Amino acid sequence: MSSSRQHRKAQEFAALHAAEPFLIPNPWDSGSARMLEALGFAALATTSSGLAFTLGRLDGSATLDEVCSHVAEIDRLTELPISADLENGYGARPEDAAQAILRAAEAGAVGGSIEDWDPEHGLYDREQAAERVHAAAEAAHGLDFPFALTARAENHIRGNPHLEDTIERLQAFQAVGADVLYAPGLRNVEEITAVCDAVSKPVNVHSVPHLTVLQITAAGAQRISVGGALTWVAAMAVADAATAMRDSGDLSALAARPPLERWFG
Repeated sequence: MSSSRQHRKAQEFAALHAAEPFLIPNPWDSGSARMLEALGFAALATTSSGLAFTLGRLDGSATLDEVCSHVAEIDRLTELPISADLENGYGARPEDAAQAILRAAEAGAVGGSIEDWDPEHGLYDREQAAERVHAAAEAAHGLDFPFALTARAENHIRGNPHLEDTIERLQAFQAVGADVLYAPGLRNVEEITAVCDAVSKPVNVHSVPHLTVLQITAAGAQRISVGGALTWVAAMAVADAATAMRDSGDLSALAARPPLERWFG
């Protein structure tokens, strides 16, 4: 059974999707989650690539157990609603996607995403992908709190950037019960607008560095996530500082002093 705390987070997350468009940043560990909460964001989403980085691995290598442990720790340390990146549901079968949703909810998540791609099978055909989303939706909507299921169409980041097929996949996912729709890799305002105009559920859009938040939301996005991008900002800052230390003896970057007492107090 869920707790009153999880019910409260779920209600807050549902309300965000019915209000003004919002940013949902992706922490990669407990410290970054607490920092983002202190900076005033209203919800968080985990990132599979960011979590894999903390484990010293490439994206796609974390297990469901590791993901759920990660979700549980962030949930324990923050008061924000959490949506879990559940990749393909850790199995090709519809029941695998459903089980991933239930495990994430048990760990404290109030939302989660299921993809239509995995390394072994590539892109699932549309019918199979919809069956998997349907199973995930039934699991999500059978919980005793409103769990927001996000269905992801992976075309644009898996070498198949066909907008018409992406839209048809998202429409199929909407028809079988997805609460939020997401096609990572949309490249411009025109593509974002086309997707948002073609569906009636809230659309999550992955950040596009050459666009602003206002441009993305004006195109119809309800939610903007950043995936692993903040992880790479942090990693490159460390790599650049370490390289300067090694190559030129420049220690100036080490003067950084984040306000930890304010963030974690």
